Amino acid sequence: EYYEAKWYSFAGDPVTTRSIPVNACLIDTTTTKLANGADIYISRIIKEHLEPKERANLAINHRLLKETFAANDSVVAINNKLQEKSGSVTDKLLTLCVDVSGRVNWETTLTAHLDKLPFHFVGKGEQNAVKMKLALEHNSKAKCNVILVEEPENHLSYTNMQKLISKISEKCIDKQLIIATHSSYVINKLGLENLILLNSNKKTATLKSLNSETQRYFKKLPGFDTLRILLSRKVILVEGPSDELIVQKAYYQKYSKLPIEDGIDVITIKGLAFKRFLEIAKAIDKEIIVITDNDGKGKEEIELNYKEVLGKSKIYFDDDITCNTLEPQLVKCNTLELLNSIFSKSFPDKATLTTHMINNKTECALKIFESSEPVIMPNYIKNAL
Repeated sequence: EYYEAKWYSFAGDPVTTRSIPVNACLIDTTTTKLANGADIYISRIIKEHLEPKERANLAINHRLLKETFAANDSVVAINNKLQEKSGSVTDKLLTLCVDVSGRVNWETTLTAHLDKLPFHFVGKGEQNAVKMKLALEHNSKAKCNVILVEEPENHLSYTNMQKLISKISEKCIDKQLIIATHSSYVINKLGLENLILLNSNKKTATLKSLNSETQRYFKKLPGFDTLRILLSRKVILVEGPSDELIVQKAYYQKYSKLPIEDGIDVITIKGLAFKRFLEIAKAIDKEIIVITDNDGKGKEEIELNYKEVLGKSKIYFDDDITCNTLEPQLVKCNTLELLNSIFSKSFPDKATLTTHMINNKTECALKIFESSEPVIMPNYIKNAL
C-alpha cells in the first residue's frame, strides 16, 4: 500500500507480462513432485492436453466418485461407530468422508498408470522420459518459444537416452532450446558447435570454431567422452588401454600417486581421433598432453600432421622408428630378466618377448602396472610427465 513496482522499456512504455515477447517453459526431471502418491506435474500436463469438455466430465465423475464413497455400507457403519464416540472426542458429529471442497480436485488425487502400474512406481528413467515427452508435446503446440531442459539424461539407459534426444530435436525445430547437461552423448548428438561452457571464473567458452567435418564426426560417433576433455583440469591423451596403464604406472613411480589424485585425467583415444580432440582443446585455448607411438613415421611427418590443431597442446613420441609402438620401447629400456619376472615367463630373447607383448598388449600392460618391480619408462613418457 506504500509503493508499487512498474516495468518500463527503454522507449518509456510500460512492460506487462503479456507484452514480453519471450515465453519460457522449464522441463525439470531432476526433481520429483509427488503429493499423496499422485504426480502433480504429470497430471497438470495431461490436463493441458484435454479439451475443456473432457476436463469438465473428468471433474464431474471425480466428484461422483467421492460422493459414492460416503454412501458405501462399510463407510456408513464406520461413521455410525464414530458418532457413538462423538461425546468423548468432540461435541460435534464426527464422520469420515472424502474432501469435496474446491481445493482438492482430480489432479491431486488421480494418478497416471503405465501398463496398469501407478506412475510413481515405474522406474525414474521411464518417469523422466514420459514427463519430458508430454511437456515437449504440449509446449510444441503452445506459444512457448524458449524451452529450458534440466539434465534430460537422468536415470536413462543409453538406448532410451538416444530415443529421447531424437524426440527433443524433432519437437524443438522452430524454438530456442537450452539444455543443462553433464552427458557427452547429449552434447555430441545435439552439436558441439552449440555448446556453451560455463566456467567457475564466470567466463564462457564455445566451440563454434570447430570445422564442420569435426562437428559431423562427433554427431555420428556420439559415444566419445568429450566432456572429460572439456571439464578436466589437466588431460593426457593416449592411444589405447595398454598405453593408459603404462602412463599411470610411470606417473605413480615418479610421484607415488595416480594422475587422477592430482586432477589429471588419462583418456584413451583411438589414434585417428587425436586431431579431433586437439581441435576441441585449441578452440577453448586449453593445453593437453598427447602421448603416442611413432608408428614408423619420422619426427617431421608427425609434427606436420598435428601442426594445424596443436595450439597450446604438446605431443610426445619417440623418434626411433625401429621401435614404432609402446611394446618394443619398453623392451628396449628394460632387461629381459626383469620383464620375464614380471610376466612369469622365460623367453630366450627380446625379440620373442616383444612379439608376446604385442600380441597381448593389455594383459602385459596390466601386469607391469600391478608389479611392485620398478620399470624403466621410455624417455618420451617421462618427458611428458
